[in-house]
Amino acid sequence: MSLNTTTPTGSMMTEDAIARRNRTALILLLAAVFVVFLNETMMTVALPKIQEALRIDATQGQWLTTAFALTMAVVIPTTGWLLQRLNTRPVFIVAMVTFSVGTLIAALSPIFEMLIVGRVVQAVGTAIMMPLMMTTVMTIVPPQNRGRIMGRISIVMSVAPAVGPTVSGALLQFLPWQGLFWVMLPIALVMLAIGIRYVPDVTETRAAPLDVASVILSAIAFSALVYGLSSIGSSALGEVPVAPWIPIVIGLVVLGLFIWRQIRLQRTDSALLDLRTFQSRNFAFSVTLLAVAMLALFGVVIVIPQFARYTLGLDVLWVGAILLPGSLLMGLLGPVIGRLYDKHGPRPLIVPGAVGVSAALWILALFLGDGSSWLVLLGAHVLLSLGLAFMFTPLFSVSLGSLEPKLYSYGSATIATLQQVAGAAGIALFVALYATGLADAGNIDPEQPLAAEAAAGAHLAFLAGGVISLAVIVLTFFIRRLETPAMPEGEWGDAAATGGH
Repeated sequence: MSLNTTTPTGSMMTEDAIARRNRTALILLLAAVFVVFLNETMMTVALPKIQEALRIDATQGQWLTTAFALTMAVVIPTTGWLLQRLNTRPVFIVAMVTFSVGTLIAALSPIFEMLIVGRVVQAVGTAIMMPLMMTTVMTIVPPQNRGRIMGRISIVMSVAPAVGPTVSGALLQFLPWQGLFWVMLPIALVMLAIGIRYVPDVTETRAAPLDVASVILSAIAFSALVYGLSSIGSSALGEVPVAPWIPIVIGLVVLGLFIWRQIRLQRTDSALLDLRTFQSRNFAFSVTLLAVAMLALFGVVIVIPQFARYTLGLDVLWVGAILLPGSLLMGLLGPVIGRLYDKHGPRPLIVPGAVGVSAALWILALFLGDGSSWLVLLGAHVLLSLGLAFMFTPLFSVSLGSLEPKLYSYGSATIATLQQVAGAAGIALFVALYATGLADAGNIDPEQPLAAEAAAGAHLAFLAGGVISLAVIVLTFFIRRLETPAMPEGEWGDAAATGGH
């Protein structure tokens, strides 16, 4: 027998109807996230070809990912407020419209600077989409089933990285780099049209104030940090107008002011980014672990195509093919790991996962060089993906699951912000090490390094990843299992029919 329940809009719906509505919301949000993730991973493999076409080096090319991350880091802190004020459908529409406009700009770009603008606009839409999906999941899925749903989410988040490089490599065999965006644009527009028609409103809204001073402080802090970190790579070649430490110090000082203001404003529930999320020990350690893991991951992913292209002599199609098996494995394991998390908690999964990630990074550092087999790169990437599969689903689940429901949107925004800053730091650090390795090997033309020179640069970067991974292993022992109330077993949609409250 179905009971009547009041929806966020005040209308009455049966539990069955709400369960169908919730399921529809998640399916469409997952599809949209797949699109924006596909866009990001297609760009990774295309970087060497874009660098050659636009006659830029690796330190300039990194700005196609760094500018994306910088924009994400600036925009994401405001999504906590946005998700408080607006319901699911209008937020979805804003995100997909912005992403589509950015894709069009990138597709029309004849020069590097215009391409950067397109990537920035794309990033605004992407920045909104991830917190929207995570907040929706935490709102409508009950605690005892979140691992299973996070596992399903990991399929989408892993299949896109798996398909993206392969699709990108195949398209670049026949199309110029602009073709990647022309292929992406109609997909984004179809998702927008479907979302306007079918995405339901599943969250509750409130009249949350927007603190303009906090927006300005966060924009200055995160943009200065990302810019300073990104300049490290260019400074290795002596090509920066300002020493990297200057914007980094400015960013840290302004970040301190931003944190101080949020602590004051959260007393009246008016903070832009409510930092009471960090009062949860599990949330604090999980977010720290995610950030450190992301720093290593983003850095490795940006260097692998450079090594495969210039040391192993592989074209973009083969680079994508090498990255495919590991990413597919990560996606296929998502539901299994989600069920294991629901049954055993996080630590039995994330500890061996961290060990696997560390082993993969040390293999890259110690066993790859000029004359190495591509099979070593393939095996290391598969092991890396396996380790990450065992880490990401439990960490996302335990971090947000540690919070009160009213803090879900802020927790999602905090995680996404720190991921982007950590990703930018990883890209900056690894590109700087890669450039330093090139210079130490005698390279005078970063746009066309010799095989031995690219191997030396990649070795230095991978070695840093191995060292960082040791900290990841240590942090895993601080994560604890959540205590969840006993609830009847059943399909998550039925249990979540009342919105998870």
